Amino acid sequence: APGTMSGSGPEEPQPSQEAEEERQQEAEKDWAAAKAFYDNLVTQRPRPPKPQNAITVAVSSRALFNLVEEQRIYEEQGVEKYVEYQQNNENVILKPGPAFYFVKALEQVNARLLELYPDDEERFDIVLMTNNHAQVGVRLINSINHYGLTIERFCMTGGESPIGYLTAYLTNLYLSADSDKVQEAIEAGIASATMFTGNKNVVYSDTQLRVAFDGDAVIFSDESEQIFKEQGLDRFFEHEKLHENKPLAQGPLKGFLEDLGKLQKKFYAKNERLNCPIRTYLVTARSAASSGARVLKTLRSWGLEIDEALFLAGAPKGPILVKIHPHIFFDDQMFHIVGAQQLGTIAAHVPYGIAQKYQKST
Repeated sequence: APGTMSGSGPEEPQPSQEAEEERQQEAEKDWAAAKAFYDNLVTQRPRPPKPQNAITVAVSSRALFNLVEEQRIYEEQGVEKYVEYQQNNENVILKPGPAFYFVKALEQVNARLLELYPDDEERFDIVLMTNNHAQVGVRLINSINHYGLTIERFCMTGGESPIGYLTAYLTNLYLSADSDKVQEAIEAGIASATMFTGNKNVVYSDTQLRVAFDGDAVIFSDESEQIFKEQGLDRFFEHEKLHENKPLAQGPLKGFLEDLGKLQKKFYAKNERLNCPIRTYLVTARSAASSGARVLKTLRSWGLEIDEALFLAGAPKGPILVKIHPHIFFDDQMFHIVGAQQLGTIAAHVPYGIAQKYQKST
């Protein structure tokens, strides 16, 4: 054909680039068709956003709902009895699990965003990402509809690992009750945490999403924690003073804190700072005077604001968390997870960094 070049050489990669552009064009056509389909439906539900625009939060069925009894049947009697039980009880509504109130709070933020920015797709998209079997889907759908949750995307992998799908969905945060899956996701570079239910009934805010983060090995890397674990507290203080103006490297949850900050700024832009439905907390065992400046300067260097910073100087985190009532608290150490859990806080364990060598996840 006219204009084509024969032979190989520097032009050789061109066809793959063209193929990629063609693939993207096809994907855009698919999204346009899906949008047209949704727009023609008579429904009050907003259509799901594109994954590249959304902040995608993937939750497992055991994080979203209380499936303790069902899991016992699965472990003791096997998959066939488990599926049979789920099908026989598909009209029995599941009780909330550890991620339930967090998901509800995300949806409250979405509702406020849609009021202010009706055509903007930068909002949370909740995906049910579970290695459950498709036969269990009806019970999950019935329970989701009962509570009025907006979860349109399901990935039910029938016993296979969901990690590949997490990557395909551009997942910003993955919450599961399965610590092995969470570890696998962390190793794949996906912000992830294992959910633990609080041991007391707590009333959560239904107008403001509250997210609490530990610092080292959660928002930040574990570089400073390595000094503390291996060389002791005095050496840690010296190290932090010496490197006060050198920002810490990022940890696994830095991206999610960034996502929350982006959404907060959308409210600020509409003069809603005092009525913002998102509030973030740093709850760290660090001491303010001895090692707090580096943390605050790191956040500043990233252009991130945190609403409240609580430096506890080694004091237990549980009593402070009771005052905050976060929908979720992320920490890398099971000691803090258990302490939070005992006082009723829903905590999420981030299996990252040197602390994992000193503990066994339960």
